[in-house]
Formats: sequence, C-alpha cells, structure tokens
Amino acid sequence: MSNKNVNLVYIGLAVALGILIGSLMNYEKSTLFGSFARNKEEAKIKQLIDNIRYEYVDEVDTDSLLDKTIVQMLRNLDPHSVYIPQKEVNKVRETMNGQFIGIGIQFRMIRDTVTVIKAIKGGPSYKAGLQAGDRILMADRDTLYGKQYNSDKIINFLKSNSPSKVDLQVYRKKTDELLDFSFKRGYVDIKSVPIYYMMDETIGYIKVELFSRTTYDEFHKALKTLKKQGLQTLILDLRNNTGGYMDIANDMIDEFLTDGTLMVFTKSKSGQVFKNYATGKGDFETGGVYVLINEESASASEIVAGAIQDNDRGLIVGRRSFGKGLVQQEMNLGDGSMVRLTTARYYTPTGRSIQKPYDHNGNKTYFHDGESRIRSGELYNEDSIPRIDSLKYTTPRGKTVYGGGGIIPDIFVPLDTTMYFRLFHMKDINAFVFDYVDERRTALDTLDFETFDTDFDVDEPLNLYLEKYEMTTTHRALLTWYLKSLLAREIFDDDAFYKVYHRQDNVIQKILTLEHQSPSSS
Repeated sequence: MSNKNVNLVYIGLAVALGILIGSLMNYEKSTLFGSFARNKEEAKIKQLIDNIRYEYVDEVDTDSLLDKTIVQMLRNLDPHSVYIPQKEVNKVRETMNGQFIGIGIQFRMIRDTVTVIKAIKGGPSYKAGLQAGDRILMADRDTLYGKQYNSDKIINFLKSNSPSKVDLQVYRKKTDELLDFSFKRGYVDIKSVPIYYMMDETIGYIKVELFSRTTYDEFHKALKTLKKQGLQTLILDLRNNTGGYMDIANDMIDEFLTDGTLMVFTKSKSGQVFKNYATGKGDFETGGVYVLINEESASASEIVAGAIQDNDRGLIVGRRSFGKGLVQQEMNLGDGSMVRLTTARYYTPTGRSIQKPYDHNGNKTYFHDGESRIRSGELYNEDSIPRIDSLKYTTPRGKTVYGGGGIIPDIFVPLDTTMYFRLFHMKDINAFVFDYVDERRTALDTLDFETFDTDFDVDEPLNLYLEKYEMTTTHRALLTWYLKSLLAREIFDDDAFYKVYHRQDNVIQKILTLEHQSPSSS
C-alpha cells in the first residue's frame, strides 16, 4: 500500500474521530438528543472502520491506523494528553504503582553477557544469593549469552506477570564457578525515594525521584527516621522529578503545613473549583525546609514547591522548574489501551497557574524548552529568568512570586558546568569502574564505607583510567571526586554514591553554606 494512500485513509479517520471526540466532550448526558447524537457519531465511526477493513483496495492494519489517529488527535489538544498503547500499559502501571514481578536485579550487558550490577535488597535474587558481578548464562532453557540481545529482550526473559518459578545458570567470576539457582519470581519494589540521610547533626536530606503510589509511604518512613536522628532542617530534593500522582504530592505537603492551610486547587472546564487543604498534624510543621528544583522538575514536584513557597513554609532553591500546570486523568479505552486526558488546571495557593505556553501544532518546542533556556542564559544567570508583571502574586508574608511558566526559586543556583565534564567521561568511566571493581571484588568486599571514604587511594584507579583511555586532564581533583563517587556506588550502593557526590553538588553546598551562616527560614 502506498504512503499516499495510507495518509489519505489516516487523515479521513482522524477527521471522523475528531468529530466523535468533539461530540463526546460536549453532548448533554441528561437529554435524549445528546444520547441520540452520541450513538449516531459512534455508528459513523464504526461504519468507517468496517468500510476500511473490508472494502478498501489494499490491506490495512486498522488497529495500527487507529492508534496513530488517536496519537495525532491528542497532540492537537495539549502536550500532556497522551495515548498509551496496550503493550505499554503494564510498564507504565508498574512504574506508577512502584512494583513489578521479576527476579529483582539491576543488570548491564557486558560483552554480550547479562551481568548483575546489583541484586535489589529484599528481592527474589537477593534472597536467593545472587551477587554483583554474577553473569547470568541461562534463564530456564533460554541461553542469554552470545545472543546480542538488547535490554528489553532480556527483561522479557526475567520478568513475569505472576510469581512463577525460574531456573538460572550463573557464572560467578570472583570464585570461578558455575552455579545453579532455582527460585520464584516475586514482587520487587521500585524505589521512588532512593536515598535519605543526615548530612550533619541537624540537616537531613531526602531525594524523591517520582510521585508513585508508594512514594508517600517511602517519604514518611524517611522523614520519621531522620527525625529520630535529630532532624531540624530538611533538604527535599525534587530535581529531575517529572511528577506523578497529585494526591501523593498533597499527602507529602500535608506533613509540612498546619491544619486548614490551602495546598493547591484545581479548576475544570465547567469552572468547578476543588480545593485541597492540609489536615491534622504533620510530622514536620516546624523546622527549616529547602526544596530543590531544576528545569526538569514538573507537575507534582511543582505542586509541592508551589505550596511550600506560597505559604512561606520554606525556601525553593535551584533553577526555574518545567512549568506543567495541567491535570490528567487516566481513561481506559476498552481494549487494554488507555489515554491520559487533561481534565483540569491546577493553581498554587496564591492563585498562580505555572503552566508554560504551548500551541496545538506539535510538542517538539514545548518539550525542548531547555535548549531555549540555555540560549537565553537563564540556566546561568538569574537576571535572564522571564518574569511577567501581570502574573505577579504576593504570599502572606509579602514575598513576590510569579505565574506563567514554572516555579522561580527563592535562591538561584546556576547550572553546574562540570556537568559537561561528567557527560564527556560518562560512558568510558562507568565501564572502567565496573571492570576495576569486578577484578577486585574479593578484596573490596572487605571494606566498609567509612574505611573506603577515609582511606581508599583513588589515585591508583584514576591513573589506570587515564592510562587505559590515553587521556590527560587538567581537572584531576574533579575527576578524582567523580571517580570516587562511582566507585562508592559500585562497591556499596546508591547511599554511598550520594554521600560522596554531594560534596561537590553546588546546590547542596549553597544550602550548607547558608545554614552555617544563619538560621534557616521556615
């Protein structure tokens, strides 16, 4: 079938479906006429699809055609109304539910072999005894090595829709032996709060990567743990957190605000307003709060930052956030696929909409806004951040805040230009770190983090790295820090990585400097 013919069919179907969606969104449910009109439009669409399926001159995959048509229609609404095909729904739900069924490992393909980077604590592989560095050669009767499989293919072998039995053949390099494991796949948690710890006697840190169904419970556990350790000032890191469930964000905000304080409100197409207020006594209603954001912090992250900022509860630190002020609702389409359709706008407590502008002609510019921010200089210079006087609002304590395109931080911290340095080394240094640790696991397994942190000589692996890739560097101190961070993750875990990494994190260091100069704001 020619592309021209496909496009003609596609356009016709798009127009017809557009008519149908328009009728569905505007008909009066309570009237006989509304019901009649809806049935008439539905019959028209069904007739068109049947005609294409049975009468069109060439073979057409109508399911695929319909999928493409729906995608195109939603693209003309707003950037966040999206179609999720049936084959992707489970993956999306796993992420948002914070759990999947599998063997519970992080892995990497090393020279055509599935290599365990980490057995997830508490997961089936961890309980069965798999270790970092193990090579998985076979899963059940399927050979996994030497096949040049991509990661998605490997995941299909290791995951399941139910807790089913799996037999693995594993090569353990550090003891040079073949091992057989037989155990049940099980539920594996996807952590959305990967790290929390006390940075000193009074300042605690919690990183939230996503607002999934399990996020509030993870956050609350972290908060209570840090309080027992003397928490007085909290750094809540929402950088690169693109959002998630709005109700989970509200549950988190509720821990910081007193009973009856407005957290956020939404407004629907019909003008209906729904307000969310803090309830009961939160676990951290007093004490210092810093919320870290950047240009990738969006949606639920911005709801949290907006509530803290507008209620003068803490300070927002970093760079202007993404600017997503639309609320979506998931709607099933009857065949296992679904749409996320924008059904409302949300507003911060002062009445701000932080939704940035968008058009209806595609979303490339919208989602690549970071490039324009680089060109304008706003990632490096606070004076370059756009502020619209007509969208100026005032908090209860008289602070000026702005709507119209993201949350503008109270304390600006420019983009760390060493990011480009890290990106330059990213692929080579990660591969080197794995190989370095993999050759020395028996010796490195005897270390604890404190000993590693104070006594480990990073010069030796650094010199090996520079020699291997025939490099010289004028940034030896910076490379030493970054290499040590990655070694800490490979030898220990993410906790160890962040404890080293944060020593050169310019946003974290800015807050620590402020805290040592004067008491934090609350």
